[in-house]
Amino acid sequence: MTYALHTTVNQPYAAVLGQVRAALADQGFGVLTEIDLKATMKAKLDADIAPQVILGACRPPLAYAALQAEPSIGLLLPCNVVVRAVDETSTVVEAVDPQMMVSMTDNPELQAVSDDATTRLRAALHALGGSSVEAA
Repeated sequence: MTYALHTTVNQPYAAVLGQVRAALADQGFGVLTEIDLKATMKAKLDADIAPQVILGACRPPLAYAALQAEPSIGLLLPCNVVVRAVDETSTVVEAVDPQMMVSMTDNPELQAVSDDATTRLRAALHALGGSSVEAA
């Protein structure tokens, strides 16, 4: 089973980050958390990495439905979306594959929620106009 959906966008990181937020919002996701990995690694380890951020995306109706089917599903929420600079002109965007919820819990009641979240995340990644959205 794959664990991520990804696309590569031929645009600089800063531009893509804003586009990702907008594409997620268009699909009904809000960003609950944001972790700037570049800043964190520099502050904690004095290590330099390429710009990279983790966005904790959540669509409340999906989260609620998932919690009704599997009370411990909060361990797998929110849906993490990573925006990572590859170089000055290309950026990778990855989202956790929501199908992982079903495979990790073995709870078929999560299938409809997982399918809806997958469709919405694929649409958000596709809207960025990068390479085809692939599972990894």
